[in-house]
Amino acid sequence: MGRGDLSDVEWERLRPFLPVSNRRCGRWRDHRKVIDGILHRVRTGLQWRDLPERFGPWKTVYERHRLWLGDGTWERLLQQVQAEADAAGGIDWDISVDSTIVRAHQHAAGARTDPPPTPSVKGGAQTEHQDETPGRASSPAWWRWCWRWSRGGFTTKLHLSADGRCRPLSLVVTPGQRADCTQFEPVLEKICVPRLGQGRPRKKRDSLAADKAYSNGTCRDYLRRRGIRHIIPEKSDSLAARLRKGSRGGRPPGFDEERYKKRNTVDRATNRLKNARAVATRYDKRGYVFLGTATAAALVIWLRT
Repeated sequence: MGRGDLSDVEWERLRPFLPVSNRRCGRWRDHRKVIDGILHRVRTGLQWRDLPERFGPWKTVYERHRLWLGDGTWERLLQQVQAEADAAGGIDWDISVDSTIVRAHQHAAGARTDPPPTPSVKGGAQTEHQDETPGRASSPAWWRWCWRWSRGGFTTKLHLSADGRCRPLSLVVTPGQRADCTQFEPVLEKICVPRLGQGRPRKKRDSLAADKAYSNGTCRDYLRRRGIRHIIPEKSDSLAARLRKGSRGGRPPGFDEERYKKRNTVDRATNRLKNARAVATRYDKRGYVFLGTATAAALVIWLRT
């Protein structure tokens, strides 16, 4: 087993949820070898063509990665690992939300304009992409690049939520200039941890902490409607405006300093994600491919904590 490859225990956790052949389109190449190749590329950030020969043909590894992004396999694997942790009581549902800027390498430019693949999965049903999907940028071409010019150059923004043990719960990719508060609801709506037995997936959080970027009426109203206890500091201009209005300004929002100290868990989850070089610097041309790369890095974090 090479450095960074799946261990036997990790492989057995993933194997039951991987797609199987339907005996009409040929057999899959060894899933474990291909996944090790994908994780090697995510960890090192090298070009697909430079993958070591022990992982097999680089084209096979890349196409498997791209196919599993199209049919939702990576997201399904992440949810299953999260479900196992939730069943064992291993998820701290005091979550935090934040975003991080990812610099886009020059190799991330020049994406083709055709939409992402909608393949018929071997052994599964055909899936279709929707342009307007929760957790994706509102532009109909979200899959094209998802990066824009900003002060730091060509950048992508990765929005995420993390549990109290510094593990990503949900991920959203947008262009770098997109405001954090615009993706607050998509990030929270994307949290969906299935039950191993019967029952609806868990989406309810015990509490939520976020910084001043999310301190506006829209975000607070969303949390109040769902009965989520939240700790978001008030902006100085909002505080001054409320004081000027006097009794018409309403009561100040509640703030628990001790709970807010746990907000750094999302920053630590970001640091864990950026240990993967392909996440710290974006080399993928298309937004949905980069989202899959970040999802694969999050899957490794859940498997190994």
